[in-house]
Amino acid sequence: MNLGNNLFQARKKAGLSQEEVASKLGVSRQTISKWETDETLPDIYQSKKLSKLYHLSLDELIEFDIDVKEIEEAIENTDEKVEAKIDWTNAWSKKYPVLASYQKQVDIKKYSIQIRELLEELKIVYKYNDLDSMLVLKDILYHEWKDKN
Repeated sequence: MNLGNNLFQARKKAGLSQEEVASKLGVSRQTISKWETDETLPDIYQSKKLSKLYHLSLDELIEFDIDVKEIEEAIENTDEKVEAKIDWTNAWSKKYPVLASYQKQVDIKKYSIQIRELLEELKIVYKYNDLDSMLVLKDILYHEWKDKN
């Protein structure tokens, strides 16, 4: 994505027109259009105003991705009752079929014992509760996998 498209997507997500943004920043609508089409760039002061207007940090504005933002908001707005109803294995197996079949191939008990030991260690050493221990272990596992690929 380019900055112009990020500005366009952030403005749309904020529900503002080019005219409204221009009025709030004290520039012309054409200036907003030029920023959004990468014809020109906002200066750092205007960028800061844009980030405040769109409720994003400067980093988020520069790297704005509407799909990521919508996923983050969906996660943030999902309460525990709804989350408890979701069969995550089934949901993710549509994208990753191995999740629907590994149970017949993998020695789950063997890995469960090792995982339980790691979870207990996190709880004892760092005084985490069950959920925090699971989240930390999941995050470590994800980063190990990502760093290797």
